[in-house]
Amino acid sequence: MSDLAGLQRDVRYLLDRTAILDCISAHARGCDRHDADLLCSTYHQDGIDEHGHTVNRGPEYAQWANTVHAATSRAHTHNVTTHLCEIDGDTAHCESYVLVGLLGPDASTVQLMSGRYIDRLEKRDGTWRIAVRRSTVEWSAAADASILTSPYFLRQGFATGTRDTDDLSYRRPLLADTPAPARWE
Repeated sequence: MSDLAGLQRDVRYLLDRTAILDCISAHARGCDRHDADLLCSTYHQDGIDEHGHTVNRGPEYAQWANTVHAATSRAHTHNVTTHLCEIDGDTAHCESYVLVGLLGPDASTVQLMSGRYIDRLEKRDGTWRIAVRRSTVEWSAAADASILTSPYFLRQGFATGTRDTDDLSYRRPLLADTPAPARWE
């Protein structure tokens, strides 16, 4: 193989791997911001998502996830950590570890869950999307989150996320004086 061919292969691999991780990260952001359009864009039209006994077609997953999250938590973060990816042409098999924190509706407790996303992504028409996602849960723990409602913490005025596209992370350009749409109070 020529040096140029090897370089082209390596660049293609890096571009594909980055696009795959971007898709998985966009899924997490879509969940946390309740951004149905973003979340649906991470699946192919015939994609499948399995969360336990609940199986949704990819385009229908956002409605289910947003309803469940809104009913069970005040806020949540899906943190993708270890990410393994095997690319074979236009198919990729991935294992992404995820830590999910779910703040209870009264902000006094938080549930932590650890699991994995076992995914098959496919590149169709030049775009990587999820074809099959199967989620595992490996462990869960509950913790005290009452510090979030303590007078000391509330005086700090930390920004907090919103479950929509008004969230600070969507602001462009982000400026130092861009007002936070929500703060702990």
